Amino acid sequence: MDAYDKGSNARPVPGEPPAAVPDSLPPEGHETSDGHETADDHRTPDAHGNPESHESPGGYEPPDSHESPGGYEPSGEAPARIPQQYDDRQRDDQQYDDQPYDQQYGDTAPAGPPLPPPAGIAALSLPYQIAAALALAVVAVAACVHVGMVFLHVAPSNTVTKQHGQAIDEWIYPEFEQNWKLFAPNPLQQNIAVQVRAEVRAADGDLRTTGWYDLSALDGAAIDGNLLPSHTQQNELRRSWDFFVATHDNANRPNGLRGALSEKYLRRIVVLRLDREQAGGRGAVVQQVQVRSRTTNVPPPKWSQEQVSDKPIVRELPWWPVSEADRAAGTRPAESTGTEASAR
Repeated sequence: MDAYDKGSNARPVPGEPPAAVPDSLPPEGHETSDGHETADDHRTPDAHGNPESHESPGGYEPPDSHESPGGYEPSGEAPARIPQQYDDRQRDDQQYDDQPYDQQYGDTAPAGPPLPPPAGIAALSLPYQIAAALALAVVAVAACVHVGMVFLHVAPSNTVTKQHGQAIDEWIYPEFEQNWKLFAPNPLQQNIAVQVRAEVRAADGDLRTTGWYDLSALDGAAIDGNLLPSHTQQNELRRSWDFFVATHDNANRPNGLRGALSEKYLRRIVVLRLDREQAGGRGAVVQQVQVRSRTTNVPPPKWSQEQVSDKPIVRELPWWPVSEADRAAGTRPAESTGTEASAR
């Protein structure tokens, strides 16, 4: 027989009806049928009519003084015993029942990952954020205006370009001019070399004329073998000459409002290049310049039946006096570049 079959001390099995209490109990201090002597202590029946034992479910023996863990003094009638671990948990639950949620779980809530520090404009102070926002707004407006001007420049003639054509041209020329000759049915098949010579006043005060400087050849030598040639080396001189030819007739007279602008643009470029090449030697000052172009046709391939002339065509411009504003566009290097021999 197991422990649950022993008389009145048998503990009920959960889920089963309580055992029936016998009508007559053996007298106190007498032995029972199984040979055990009944206890002399007083036991109060529980809700099922079974006498309650002071023995804890886990075999826990209470102290002889019958004191409860919290210092509770039992009265004449022994209350139901609660194991220590369950009694502590009950007191903890009662302790936090009347506290707000943030006080109950504030110390035990798991801490999340730290927030990253602000980056970009958000990391700046308020005045700098305002300044950065204004700068970005100005850049965005300028970009929109530039895209709109370029679109109107390449678009077919319309009401806006007819009314504001001069403002569009002033914005585009000469730096942002668009050229579609690459996609023409008959692209350029000529080599155009821009050359310049100058009348300079030497350091000893004498006036003399230099030889012709082949500026296109100098640009070609700087580009040859260079994996990352600059836009200036590739296009500045070529585009300035195309701009001049498009705004002048065969007699080198301007045929529009942009003629004077194209002449000034080309003159400043050649003066800059002459200063860079130290035309006339160290200490020489450029007084006036003369520009010419030398155009030769590209030979056709051997399998082509096309016949072209191999005779160069030279277009020579008049002498242009150099003003102080033109001379301010260039800077004189500290050391000679060694390209004086390129003048011829």
